[in-house]
Amino acid sequence: MQDDFRPGDVWLVGAGPGDPDLLTRKAERLMRTASVVFYDALVGPGVLALIPPHVRKVPVGKRSGRHSKDQRSINELLVEAALDGERVVRLKGGDPAVFARSMEEMAALAAVGVTARICPGVTAASAAAASAGVSLSLRGLGRRVQFVTAHVQAGEPLELDWARLADAGATTAFYMGRSAAGEISRELIAAGLDAATPVMVACDVSLPSERLFRTRLDLLPIAVKAVADDSPTLILVGEAVASNPALSPRAIARAFSAPQD
Repeated sequence: MQDDFRPGDVWLVGAGPGDPDLLTRKAERLMRTASVVFYDALVGPGVLALIPPHVRKVPVGKRSGRHSKDQRSINELLVEAALDGERVVRLKGGDPAVFARSMEEMAALAAVGVTARICPGVTAASAAAASAGVSLSLRGLGRRVQFVTAHVQAGEPLELDWARLADAGATTAFYMGRSAAGEISRELIAAGLDAATPVMVACDVSLPSERLFRTRLDLLPIAVKAVADDSPTLILVGEAVASNPALSPRAIARAFSAPQD
């Protein structure tokens, strides 16, 4: 099926969290059909191994503090390849619609008349919840799910609406949260979230080196320092990610306050 991938076309493809088995069938087909793949640093080696040898592979990824290409350079590479008639895949870790700067790349392509399309991928928060055997949402405990990026330039404060994020009825996923763990803990507690709120720290999600560590909000900085190393780190905050949410203090209180038949 190459009708949807002609010379000069660009697809922004979600590589998922790293495990190649979590790729969509469409993502794999597009990778095999491409003539060039521009890939991020967070794309797992198992995913890259699925790209055929004849397809040109170009690393353009950004990792915390180690940028091989700035965003403008990436945009220019995509534009040049598309105008040269290549079948272009822009391979992004996770889902291209979640903190992946996809709109900047699509806008640069649109400016020269190239329409880019998106192939979604499994985002890290979903994969981490699956690995831990929990749900991001849970009736009565996690009625809302919030995705937040904790990535800022070095030395800049993490400017977020902490009062809104400190919702005891929500599950909050902080992407790229390793260096901001102390600020996340401090600000959420200051905004009124219980210090004992369950937290899960997830590193190298879905990879053989994956580490999941449960703690509580006030101990989050210590936990991250102990387990995260230099790994990509996701932080999940909320009652729904407790090891047994049905036995969390809020769930027990809710059960005892419920009207009896």
